[in-house]
Amino acid sequence: MEVLHVSAECYPVAKVGGLGDVVGALPKYQYEAGIYAKVVMPAYRTKFFNTHEFDIVHQAGMWLGHRWFHFNVWKEKENTLGFDLYLVDIPGLLDTDGVYGYYNDTERFLAFQIAFLDWVNEWQHRPDVIHCHDHHTGLIPFLLNYGYKYGRLRSVPTVITIHNAQYQGQFGWDQQYLLPHFDSWKSGMLDWGGAINPLAAAIKCAWAVTTVSPSYLEELYGSANGLESLISHERGKAVGILNGIDTKVWDPATDPMIRTNYDVSTFAAGKAANKQRLCEEFGLNPALPLVSFIGRLVGEKGADLLPEIIGRALYELPGKVNFLVLGSGEPHVEWSLHQTRQYVAEHFNLQIGYNEVLSHRIYASSDFLLMPSRVEPCGLNQMYALRYGTIPIVRSVGGLKDTVTDIGDENGFGIRFIHAAVWDICMAIGRAVSLYEEQEIVTLPHIRQYAMQLDHSWDSAAQEYLAVYKAFIR
Repeated sequence: MEVLHVSAECYPVAKVGGLGDVVGALPKYQYEAGIYAKVVMPAYRTKFFNTHEFDIVHQAGMWLGHRWFHFNVWKEKENTLGFDLYLVDIPGLLDTDGVYGYYNDTERFLAFQIAFLDWVNEWQHRPDVIHCHDHHTGLIPFLLNYGYKYGRLRSVPTVITIHNAQYQGQFGWDQQYLLPHFDSWKSGMLDWGGAINPLAAAIKCAWAVTTVSPSYLEELYGSANGLESLISHERGKAVGILNGIDTKVWDPATDPMIRTNYDVSTFAAGKAANKQRLCEEFGLNPALPLVSFIGRLVGEKGADLLPEIIGRALYELPGKVNFLVLGSGEPHVEWSLHQTRQYVAEHFNLQIGYNEVLSHRIYASSDFLLMPSRVEPCGLNQMYALRYGTIPIVRSVGGLKDTVTDIGDENGFGIRFIHAAVWDICMAIGRAVSLYEEQEIVTLPHIRQYAMQLDHSWDSAAQEYLAVYKAFIR
């Protein structure tokens, strides 16, 4: 079975969030399970692109509205990622240093999808499944069904995975001319709320819709940024499959990014050594519990609450806890965190920006990981934390609810709270500090040991996706 994963991100080629981690891991596990999985993504000018060797496997040109673009398809030579990687290079559109945030993102990702389809349309054979990820590839199912030039691919099954329904890629009908010619009688399949909506089009046109956790699918029926009725209407072809993590990359016993490796039998000394060095670097007392936040500093992640959370927690628990934040995002959140640090520098530090190596070190060093998310389709950070013996403090939402059991329940290994509100989050932090102070009773070490042995690998998820694919292939 040949499956093409089409995505805007794939770790370690280019990553902004969890989408990159998923697309970098799932195909590898599928490949090991006997599926000929491949990844196709834009050829951004990242470090990976500049330090690896590629062969040109296709050259052609394409129309984007009234403009003509040349494009190349590059194949990575060494199979570094454990699967075939193809990069679509469109000079003037995709040859950017970053992934998103450009004034012409609509045109960039439209061109990527058109170039991908034009290339696959030239193949002598047809792939078994085209697996699209998020709205950046959401027009592919529509164009396969109704685009005039892609008729030979019409019988290829398509799957759309919704990683985050908050982002849908809408653009106005005045830009319809950018699309390849399609059956205009089917233009309603593109429309949602009076605009062309790629994610809505994918939900309508794909053969199957998946979300990154079962609980997130249930939440989308009631809260999907305007797509609630559509997702409810298409529930017959929707399934929630919980993401996994790449346990070969995220393994404290072999992780080259952390300073002291450890496993389930040496975690106490290993975490202590890592924490000592990290706290020295950031000017924090290693004797106190360390609560960390890693992620985008946006409202969706509850990051706007962090300054008040830190201030209130340090007021209610004076001299009893430290905080560390790694991330970037909304300017006012970054500014508020810097202002907070001026007043509580002894117990709080931060680093603004994305730093993969530092994130690994923080997981290995922290006692607790805080995730006060308003929306969390799956969440990978809590699974990384558990792998490193770091206890997650999470809101009961989406995939966090599916992956973290509260310590008050049988076999619990995390701390959960209900509301994305400062008072509730601070109560959860208070529970964490109490747990830390009672560690001499072996409660915390026992929880850490149990958490490190939980299986959050991609093995089971890969089999669930295989079942989705097989439903279409006779």
